[in-house]
Amino acid sequence: MEPARKIDEAETKPKRSRKRDREKTRQEILDIALEEFTENGFAAANTDVIAARAGITKRLIFYYFNSKEELFVAVLDAAYTKMRRAEEDLGLDGLLPEAAIRTLAAFTFDFDQNNPAFVRLVLIENLLHGRHVARSSKARAMTRPIIDQIRRVLARGVVEGVIRPGIDPVELHMTLSALCFFSVSNRHTFEPQFSYDMSSSEAKARRRAEIADLIWRYVRKE
Repeated sequence: MEPARKIDEAETKPKRSRKRDREKTRQEILDIALEEFTENGFAAANTDVIAARAGITKRLIFYYFNSKEELFVAVLDAAYTKMRRAEEDLGLDGLLPEAAIRTLAAFTFDFDQNNPAFVRLVLIENLLHGRHVARSSKARAMTRPIIDQIRRVLARGVVEGVIRPGIDPVELHMTLSALCFFSVSNRHTFEPQFSYDMSSSEAKARRRAEIADLIWRYVRKE
């Protein structure tokens, strides 16, 4: 008589539970990989370290992501997804044009301030000449909703006579991103050179208001 086969624990779990476990494991890998990449850069980031910190084997990382390159692309996608989903919830279409522009400016500033790892990740990818984000069709597709929102706000403002015509929504988004990004990415070099506070809550609130005013003054119709 053959000995009874030992049943693996995974076989006893409902399929939905196993799916949740896989999703949880994948997310844990992404969270730890984000830390590893932003702490050490792409080249020096170590998948052995990521596996050890996640309490899994390196083989499992490659089961989910195939390669270190694909893992980095997935980390980028996850980081941008977090931002783009939050942008979609701003409800700019339901606001008056000035309120919509100021809300977008405040959100962008706050997001960068609250997610310095996102800023570092973008800096790292730019040092790599954007080779990973260029491979991500998802990253490109995710930009459309916010650009479409900005385009509608601008068009509505022109019709209402409060925003000047001819503003490119991508240019406006780029200008706003640059202003907010700088406040995080260049803080540690700007502060000591100019002896200027950029880190206190008062300084951040002042800069946040300044950026919102700058953007509104740029788009408004005189």
